[in-house]
Amino acid sequence: MPERSASVERNTKETQISASVNLDGSGKLVADTGLPFLEHMLDQIARHGLIDMEVRASGDLEIDAHHTVEDLGITLGQAFNKALDKTGIRRYGHAYVPLDEALSRVVIDFSGRPGLEYNIPFARGTVGDFDVDLFYEFFQGFVNHAFVTLHIDNIRGRNAHHQIETVFKAFGRALRMAMEIDPRASGVIPSTKGSL
Repeated sequence: MPERSASVERNTKETQISASVNLDGSGKLVADTGLPFLEHMLDQIARHGLIDMEVRASGDLEIDAHHTVEDLGITLGQAFNKALDKTGIRRYGHAYVPLDEALSRVVIDFSGRPGLEYNIPFARGTVGDFDVDLFYEFFQGFVNHAFVTLHIDNIRGRNAHHQIETVFKAFGRALRMAMEIDPRASGVIPSTKGSL
């Protein structure tokens, strides 16, 4: 099987981002973003998706984290899109993940059509000093540039850290399922249209 990996750089007046992914990795993350809580969440994607990721970001954090978080989502989406040959993949992935009182469900479709349905009623607005509203921007950036349909639902939770961690773990596991090669669909694009 050809290697499913890619590297992307994105440089703007607000941020300088680089992202490398190996979709058939062992779950290793190397990250330097200036945002430790976001790196903790990216580690969930890597570990639960068995994806090797290297992410570096320099942004205008003196203003706030918005540009850096959004642009990380964009750059990772571009890297996934570049790395993934959709021939023979399962295409759809889903996962439910609990963490103590919190439970989340993530469903993904490598449809070629960007779409995000996002429902997380956070128990509070920050985790430490990280604004949880920024997670929407991360996923919207990812969806728009990976060309996926993504449904995220936090079903229950009283602790904002637990809520978002269940989402990122479920996201990693849903990615892993959707990108997996289906041995019964060798050489086939998983669409009645013949294209994704």
